[in-house]
Amino acid sequence: MSDTDFWTLPPDRETRGSGSRYELTVLQPPFRGAVGELPPNDVERAVEFARSLEAIDEVIEDLGPRKRSDILTVATRADLDIVQVGVWGNVMSVSDPAFADDGNDMPLLAEATRLRERFPDARIVGRVEVHCGAEHTEDLVWLPDGTMFHACGWPGDEPFVVTGDPQGVMSALGITTEGLEDLDAYVDLDDDPNQNDWGALATACLGEADPWGRADLDASSLRVRHSEHATSHMESLHFTD
Repeated sequence: MSDTDFWTLPPDRETRGSGSRYELTVLQPPFRGAVGELPPNDVERAVEFARSLEAIDEVIEDLGPRKRSDILTVATRADLDIVQVGVWGNVMSVSDPAFADDGNDMPLLAEATRLRERFPDARIVGRVEVHCGAEHTEDLVWLPDGTMFHACGWPGDEPFVVTGDPQGVMSALGITTEGLEDLDAYVDLDDDPNQNDWGALATACLGEADPWGRADLDASSLRVRHSEHATSHMESLHFTD
């Protein structure tokens, strides 16, 4: 099977819209540590982690390391089959365009649910932003004791749905509204859900273990064959007017 069998469009077809992040991170104990303590990416484990995800059928090609501070863009259909994945000690994380959504499928939540079963002692954090006519976000945090929140929708607009217990997550991790304000992040749980910066709250829940945006860390850049369902979802999202 070739890496393009599920696509109905050529590799150079330009996408409609793009995304700024498609990240899902599994943080295993210990949860605290200095920012410089993450070891180099374990390439073999990173490839293994990528292959274990529901949206990925196979890793086609290892494109080499990329800095986590690199700005990645999706401009063509071929770009949608490139994922960034790393395993840095107790931190595993993947950035995959297949997690992007418009609120109809929620692939990030689906994969997080599978990871919750695989890694019951982990803290799982997901952050997705995509622009396809308008901005759509999906963010989640899932703690080992089951406390979680999932926020999905159109910032500043409707529909926007938040499930779970965001205050419970914040309390468990010692995160305060005042502390988020110091990070220039607006989170007021008494305000309308679509006014809050849920992505910033998710970032705060990763804290110093967040591997994304760091110039001192490499991740593996992989060209993959996505599953038939993931390919169909991306095709519908990025190419259907």
